[in-house]
Amino acid sequence: MTQLAEKQEIPQTFTDVMRKLFKGIFDPIGRFLNQMGLTPNTMTLIGLVGNAVGAVFLARGDMLTGGLIILVMAPIDALDGTMARLRGEPSTFGAFVDSVTDRYAELITFLGLLYHFHQSEYWFASLLVYLAAAGSMLVSYVRARAEALDYDAKVGILTRMERYFVLVPALIFNIPVIGIGIIALLANITALQRILYVRKQAHIEMKK
Repeated sequence: MTQLAEKQEIPQTFTDVMRKLFKGIFDPIGRFLNQMGLTPNTMTLIGLVGNAVGAVFLARGDMLTGGLIILVMAPIDALDGTMARLRGEPSTFGAFVDSVTDRYAELITFLGLLYHFHQSEYWFASLLVYLAAAGSMLVSYVRARAEALDYDAKVGILTRMERYFVLVPALIFNIPVIGIGIIALLANITALQRILYVRKQAHIEMKK
């Protein structure tokens, strides 16, 4: 971590706050699943397959069913890390696989929506899906690239957890274009926030 990051308190994202808030719920569930013989990798796979099933319903235009399936998958996605921690075997590679799988799950969801809007010839909505997917991936990429260069980029108004909180209600209430539009705008703003945050750290280092 850079000297700047060491001196500053690293800001907490909404995702960090939610993990601490629900730790008392996820830990007993994770402990129970471990006792059943399930592995963290199994939960990761279930989450990915579940999101793919939800995406199929979205592609068919069934926003309610697709949204409910994705809603159920959200806590499952969070349980693999909890289970690994409780097993005393969290690993860098495991975290890597979990992160990559999360990106695939999100892209599959966007693909389902893109297919639906394309079939409906709703070109503006299709463009919004593309912008939402691009912004969401950039949010993750900017952070990963920054941390590879020993900078912190854990900032921004719309991280993955917030994207779920925007998209899922929009799907359930059958207003997907509104949800996608919000993500398209705010995810790209978040990526820009992270770029500027890294730029600030780099400039401070250059002045030393």
